[in-house]
Amino acid sequence: QVQLVESGGGLVQAGGSLRLSCAASGRTFSDSAVGWFRQAPGKEREFVAAINWSGAYTLYADSVKGRFTISRDNAKKTVYLQMNSLKPEETGVYYCATRSTWCTARADLGYNYWGQGTQVTVSS
Repeated sequence: QVQLVESGGGLVQAGGSLRLSCAASGRTFSDSAVGWFRQAPGKEREFVAAINWSGAYTLYADSVKGRFTISRDNAKKTVYLQMNSLKPEETGVYYCATRSTWCTARADLGYNYWGQGTQVTVSS
């Protein structure tokens, strides 16, 4: 069992930055891949980024490549999402989730534990 709590969301102007955190409890977190997803109002949830258990592999949605960076600190059981040059269309609720194995699909397939989400609002 893994419990996830996201934090770091807020209101930021277009072009600004935020760093999201996903803090976990549970013994299996350090063995798990972690993904970040977002859901804008009225839209389906979409993949943003993922990282494997060691941090050696990362994966990004094309729309965020070069602007977002995912990282993890297994000693702190925390995964981060550094978001730079934010755009208004990236407003939404950001969720982190875990899965037991690494997957290169940019989708929410196989993610079995989810946090409650943190709101990110980017003003124009």
